[in-house]
Parts: sequence; C-alpha cells; structure tokens
Amino acid sequence: MRDFRKLQIWVRSHGLTLDVNRITKSLPKTETYGLVGQMCRSAFSIPTNIAEGSGRNTDKDLARFLDKAMGSASELEYQLLLAYDLNDLPQNAYKTTNDELIEIKRMLNTFIHKLTPNS
Repeated sequence: MRDFRKLQIWVRSHGLTLDVNRITKSLPKTETYGLVGQMCRSAFSIPTNIAEGSGRNTDKDLARFLDKAMGSASELEYQLLLAYDLNDLPQNAYKTTNDELIEIKRMLNTFIHKLTPNS
C-alpha cells in the first residue's frame, strides 16, 4: 500500500483536476450537464483511480488502476479538444491544460511500464 498523496503523478493529476474545474466554469451554461460534466468526471477520475490503485496490495492491481486513469486522461484529451474546436475554450487555456495532460499521460505510461516490466 502506497500513500497516494506522495506520488508525483497524483499531485499533478489532482492539480489538473482543479484546473479543469476552473476552466469549465467559463464554458456555456448550456454545456453544464453535457461537456462540462463529462470533462469534470474525466478529470477527477484520473487522481481517483491513482488513489484507489495505491490502496491495493500488488503492483499488478496498481497498474490496472493506472491503466483506468490513462483511459480517463484520453477521454479528457478529446473533451478539451472538442471544447476548443467549439470555440468554448480559449487557446491559452486549451494549450496549458492539454500540455499538462500530455505530461501526465507520459508519467502514467512510465509508471505502468515500471510496474509491469514483462508486459
């Protein structure tokens, strides 16, 4: 069992979740139950799965939850692009948030491979 709060990947993904929560407040109110809700769920699913996996007993279990976090990160990557393409998200907010998300995905990938070297 690991303390998820000490994992840099959790710290960064938690920060991303806070950022997504902030930027979605500027999206149109008509998207509150659509794109906004999906973006927030995808974002908070990343650190949530890291935390849950950290509470498991084996590296294999942790890797499985990191893989779920990766799926949520990919969902968020598309949702950010969609919000940007719909002109609902300014370019600077899109770029900053997406750049951080890409780095988190790299970190997740590295962590997964360290936990499952034979995969």
